[in-house]
Amino acid sequence: MPGDAALKRATYADVISQPETVVAEVVHGVLHTLPRPRLRHAAAASVLGEELGPPFKRGRGGPGGWVILDEPELHLGSEPAILVPDLAGWRRERMPEMPDAPYATLAPDWICEVLSPSTEDFDRAEKLPIYAREGVKHVWLLDPDVRTLEVLRLDGETYRLIHTWRGDAGVRAEPFDAIELELATLWAR
Repeated sequence: MPGDAALKRATYADVISQPETVVAEVVHGVLHTLPRPRLRHAAAASVLGEELGPPFKRGRGGPGGWVILDEPELHLGSEPAILVPDLAGWRRERMPEMPDAPYATLAPDWICEVLSPSTEDFDRAEKLPIYAREGVKHVWLLDPDVRTLEVLRLDGETYRLIHTWRGDAGVRAEPFDAIELELATLWAR
């Protein structure tokens, strides 16, 4: 019957069957496919990971103690939401060993979503509530088009905006406030 297909809940099999040209995520049993990030978007995420890696992953010029991954696949919750943030970080005391698995089931301590016109509504309206439900303490929303960084902190069941920076500001943003991040490096073309 035609209506039966509409009732089928998306599964991990639906995610892995998608072409590599899309990012596939499942929220509330619905498969969402979004285009792969534009190059400016990918560059901003890559540079941010490069800036945070030495001081926080390796302890060079910073405190270390973090696992930071680009585009990890997350399976969160008992009816798992399958999400792919642009960057995610776990404190080493929570993830002392890298799991030998295709995805993580442990919620990160920090997420960064790089916003684009095609993903911003989904990131804010669909993914943020799941991150809050799963206890992700810090979320950064980075927008390379308008050159802003919004830093959110979990406050009870929702996020509170801590600060918004724009342009080429030098930033000390939690949980990585041990170093100053130059936003200008993220927008470089």
